[in-house]
Amino acid sequence: MSARSRAAWPLVAVFTAGYLAAYLLPTVVGRLSAGLGLSPAEAGLVGSTLLLSSATAGFTLASRVERHGPRRLARLGLLLAITGYGGAALTTLVPLVVAGAVVGGLGSGTATAVAAAGIAAQRDPHRASTLGLLSVSATAGALYLTIPHLGGGHATPLAAIAVVAALVWPATRRLPDSYGPGRPVDTVEPMGVRLPHRRSGTVLAATMLCWSLAQNALWGVSGRIGLTQAGLTEVTVGMVFAAGLGAGLLGVLGAGALGARLGRAVPIGAGTAIIACCIVASSSARGLVSFASGEILWNVFYPVVLSYLIGLSASLDPRGRWAVLAGSASSLGVACGPLTGSLLSEYAGYRVMGFVLCTLLLLIAAPMTAVALHTAGRPLVPGSIRRRGGAAAAVAAGRAGASSALLPQIGVPEQEVAEIPITSRARRRRKVLAS
Repeated sequence: MSARSRAAWPLVAVFTAGYLAAYLLPTVVGRLSAGLGLSPAEAGLVGSTLLLSSATAGFTLASRVERHGPRRLARLGLLLAITGYGGAALTTLVPLVVAGAVVGGLGSGTATAVAAAGIAAQRDPHRASTLGLLSVSATAGALYLTIPHLGGGHATPLAAIAVVAALVWPATRRLPDSYGPGRPVDTVEPMGVRLPHRRSGTVLAATMLCWSLAQNALWGVSGRIGLTQAGLTEVTVGMVFAAGLGAGLLGVLGAGALGARLGRAVPIGAGTAIIACCIVASSSARGLVSFASGEILWNVFYPVVLSYLIGLSASLDPRGRWAVLAGSASSLGVACGPLTGSLLSEYAGYRVMGFVLCTLLLLIAAPMTAVALHTAGRPLVPGSIRRRGGAAAAVAAGRAGASSALLPQIGVPEQEVAEIPITSRARRRRKVLAS
């Protein structure tokens, strides 16, 4: 394991604990409906309340992670997750389950905020976000294979989230008291500095809200589509979800290998369009083949696009404020997703729901791509700072054998160039003769 991987693994662990509730949302909502006798809309509302609580914690902590300390906040978030989800798993009283879900959601949001701020402080935010998505996808896939064999009821998925949070607790010892000292010297900023890229960041946060809403509107009802419309058993649906998350691991690995070769605009724009088509296919499924194809292809591209979105938001502000704000906006969309999907499917049907979500994704693909082009479409290289050169200078540097580590990465702020006056030998001679 490289030094960078060793430095990032505590963040990856906290990221996994924070994101896991959203990944297990279909089985949580399905078990709430089946185990507690709630209607699909009521179960979706409980899931939305959980994720809304998570988003609230993210918005609240957007600029406070450094102030309170990553280690302290991560431990607080994990403690809330263990208490909330564990308490909800131990009771069958609906008000207490909802209260536990709210407390657990606050814990998930706190852990996610700490991880997002830490990822933004890394020299390569895209690589760190890729590792986090790889970890949470693998964990969720293993749980989707395991949970159907552990009995029915709502307790199993909620208890699984609490157990993962407890297992992550020891990793917090490796988190720093502050992310500041670990950053590159040229990215340290005073605490009172205003948010950079305000317009681009606002557009990105708004579109990520809609993007996540569309994803989780389908994700929240995917279990019911497989059980009712496609006619599959819970074990088969769980295997399809596990296969989809396994394929998502390949997508994350592909995104990590691809890196910044295509920039961020192409993966975000094209990937969102492909996801839109997959949502239509999955929501229209009438059997195992069509359902599995839509879900697996969708899960391949979802983490790919998400990893580039996380990297893009992290590149807007080295202190991680846009990463946390955009992540919290995404959590807000995730929170509204289950209720939106439940209402659309209940009153319009799964097929119409799929077309509505597809249209929404295609509409927001353009502004998301524009933000990626405007803020991170051109890597800064020696020769393009404050003057012309750009890619040509990068190619020249590569042919000259320059180390890639010396080249500024995508999203690094342009540095001021100091002008040094140079006096020629002839001019110095003329000055001597004149004196």
